[in-house]
Formats: sequence, structure tokens, C-alpha cells
Amino acid sequence: MIAEVISEAYDHEGRRVYDPFHRRKAPHPTFPMGRYVSHPLTVKCNSIQDIRGFLMGCKGVSDEELFGKRDYWQPPEDFERLRKGDCEDFALWTWRQLLSLGYDARFVGGTAGRYGTGHAWVAYAEDGKFFLVEPMLRFVGETLPRLSTIKYKPEYSVAWDGKSLAYYVHKNHSFHLHFWNQTLPLVIEWTRFWAWFWLRCSVRLYRLPLALMKKLRRRPVTSE
Repeated sequence: MIAEVISEAYDHEGRRVYDPFHRRKAPHPTFPMGRYVSHPLTVKCNSIQDIRGFLMGCKGVSDEELFGKRDYWQPPEDFERLRKGDCEDFALWTWRQLLSLGYDARFVGGTAGRYGTGHAWVAYAEDGKFFLVEPMLRFVGETLPRLSTIKYKPEYSVAWDGKSLAYYVHKNHSFHLHFWNQTLPLVIEWTRFWAWFWLRCSVRLYRLPLALMKKLRRRPVTSE
């Protein structure tokens, strides 16, 4: 769910602006951004593990299916009640929880994936390093390989210092990895991570029918 970004490939800082949502082609929050940070939450997380634990019980659902609208940004307090939503809803709630834990976190919007589809996630800085939080990959694990962050292209971000909001726009970095000193270690890390992940999934799938068979065998036989 969390990966350290490759700084040369990800514009974390951005350039501060008045409000990126006023642009015609920009996304438009359902409510003013202040609405997403002003209302108290009922779920209190004491760690990132707690955040992931709550998200594990949430379901990814499109706005069209949930609200009958093409785009609807749920307030975080509504999301933790419904435990359903799309990427913006997951990201806004996660952002709020990280802020409450004292992280220098931002809500981020941009594109991700092979086809550059619109997406939302969270980013934070810690000890001079920058990290990307992908709530939609909560089932994969608490950490992700660094190479996974290359597909994320931030376009805007929102920060909150407890008193006021700050908005930023980001540029797309053109970045080429040097094979031996950068690409190879990242590829090895990525391969190990996903090989181990799929191995665990295979073991679980193998154990599932065995567990079901044992459960059926334990059922008492009733006579009519």
C-alpha cells in the first residue's frame, strides 16, 4: 500500500497555486475542499496498520453504482459509514487519517496505470524521503516496491496544516533509469515482491478447498 517514490521520476513538491480546481479541465470536488477536512471522524487510527485494517473492510464501488452520478467525492465521515467508494473516497479518508497521525501528507490527483486514467492517491514526506500511499492496493500488503510508483503522474495536490489549505500543481518528469546502478536493483526488488505475493496467493487458493472439505467432514450427519 505504501512505496517510496523514485524522486527523479515523481514531482513531489509541485508549484503552489491559488486553486487548481478552478481550471476548466480540472476535476471538481463535490464540496469545497474545506468540507473534507473540517468534520470530525468517528474512526480513530493509531497507526498506518490501523488505517490499512479499516480499508481492508471497505469495498471499491464506482460513483455511478453507488450514487448514480458520474463523479461524487464523499466526505470522509460518510465514507467510513458506508465503507464503499472509489479512489477519491479511499484517498480522502486515508489523507485525513494520516494528517491526524501527524504526517506531512497530501491528497493527490493525477493519472496512473498503463493508459493514464484519472486516479487519486495520497503522498507524504518523512525524514527527507517521499512516499506514495495507494489505498486501493490495501490487499497487496503494507509496502509496495519502488518501481510501482513510476506509473503515477501527479497533476495537483492539496495540503492541510490544521488551519488552511494549500494547493499545488505538478509537472510530468521525463526520467530515464540507468540500467546497472538504478534499473537492476529496482527490477530485482519488484520481481521478489510480486513473486512472493503470488506465491502466497497460490498457497491460499490451494488451502481453500482443503479447508472446505475438512469443514464438510466435520458436519454431523442427521437422520430424518
